[in-house]
Amino acid sequence: MTLLIFAVGGLLGILTGGALCVRYLRSEISADIGPQLRRMQRQLDSLEAAVNLAMMTRYADISTAALQTPVLPAHSTSTR
Repeated sequence: MTLLIFAVGGLLGILTGGALCVRYLRSEISADIGPQLRRMQRQLDSLEAAVNLAMMTRYADISTAALQTPVLPAHSTSTR
């Protein structure tokens, strides 16, 4: 009977310790992910700004190139 009491007490201790460990790990993981998410959001914002700048530069180059293309003279329709 004494052995059974020690076995049940040991199992309850392991269960309680595991529950506390899981609770601690969950709180640490959720607290640690916040700064990483903010850093990733800043990196994504910087990347978005760089892509927007590249697209606007490309569109500006295309629009100025379209305005500067030489106009070909019209063909004369004279008959021989």
